Amino acid sequence: MYIKVINMKIGIIGGSDGLGKTLIYYFRDEFKVSISARDHDKGRKVAEEMNVDYVESNKKLAAMSNILIISVPIHHTPSVIREVAPFMKKGSVMIDVTSVKEKPLKTMEECLPDNVEFIPTHPVFGPRTTELDNQVIVLTATKKGKWYEKVYDYLDSKNMRIIETTAHHHDYMMSIVQVLTHFSFISTASAMEKLKVDITETEDYESPIYNLMIDMIARIVSQNPYLTYYIQTMNSNGTQIRNAFSEAVTELRDVIEAKNDEKFVEIAINATKNMGDIQNALGRSDKAINGLNHEFNILKKSIGHEIALEHIYSGKVHIGVLEKIDGKSAILDNGTKLRIANIRVLNDEELYQWRLENTKQKEESISCMFPDSVTPNIIVETIENIQDITEVILTDIYKGPQIAEGYESLTFNVKALNKDAINNVKKVLTGFGGVLR
Repeated sequence: MYIKVINMKIGIIGGSDGLGKTLIYYFRDEFKVSISARDHDKGRKVAEEMNVDYVESNKKLAAMSNILIISVPIHHTPSVIREVAPFMKKGSVMIDVTSVKEKPLKTMEECLPDNVEFIPTHPVFGPRTTELDNQVIVLTATKKGKWYEKVYDYLDSKNMRIIETTAHHHDYMMSIVQVLTHFSFISTASAMEKLKVDITETEDYESPIYNLMIDMIARIVSQNPYLTYYIQTMNSNGTQIRNAFSEAVTELRDVIEAKNDEKFVEIAINATKNMGDIQNALGRSDKAINGLNHEFNILKKSIGHEIALEHIYSGKVHIGVLEKIDGKSAILDNGTKLRIANIRVLNDEELYQWRLENTKQKEESISCMFPDSVTPNIIVETIENIQDITEVILTDIYKGPQIAEGYESLTFNVKALNKDAINNVKKVLTGFGGVLR
């Protein structure tokens, strides 16, 4: 049961920022999407840019939507649910996308009328995610009505990894996945700041593992600090998790200060055993390291040659001769300077496809005289294989007074990405023994 219906209306409260804005990309081509936002000027601008409707009132948006998505900061989610609950359309469904599920679930249960379904949901990915394929999404519904199957099937059709669980279990799992990791990462970054560490200087000494760790820490600390704060404070397991981390740090510090090597080894071995499949973890981290090294090696080998670099966030493709790699940047001969961490090297096939879609093609009609014993189709196939030729059509075969006996004139309409390719076609034709007319 696919939920795609031509007149299906999806409303997103909080559609001007973060994940709410990202959801517009996923839905606008399949559904009628409307958004609301706290900042009306910003909301209208985003709606215009993304070709969706803007509604100033959350209550009005709730009343007109078949599916209402709540995508506001965690600490505002319960109050927004209470605000719009009485105005929900009969037979509609409310979905929230916050990373804490117990409080939204309780609020929905208390406030929503019986004729409105609700599915507390957590997409376990951030607003920078560009594809739903293989992304994790958690569903914590206590009741599975008519909408649940439709939503499940839609997510499944996008090849998402769907987890069905309770809100209580979800929040405990996220206290490990988010609360503990965010707390430890921010603590590490804070310790570096207190030590006045020059991160740039440490990069001269960095190992690949350190490099990945710094990137992960930077990814977390660069998020909206209010978001990370409310992830810490609104998860009911937070205090227990932070205390366990603090106790582990203190114990390890005291063991080292006491020079108790046996206890240190015991702690390290027990921690390692609890990490699960170490070989699998080593394999994944090796892939990440090798991936970074592979692309860097491609860049080094490309110095002095034309290269196409796609910015992974804007999608813009930059083409030019790679002059040099300067620290963490790739510099093209046209002066373009791009951070290596933010680019992807296009392969030959991808570059050809990009040129096909973005380059104004050259077109020329070429006539050439051949002995009438030639096979025109073979000539066409040969021309098609010339680099940067995009289309070849045999438009005319002519025999007449201007053509010597035993000969015929073949006319080809040729399209190409550049003039050089057109000239190469002429060279091939004359190489076949043809005489250009």
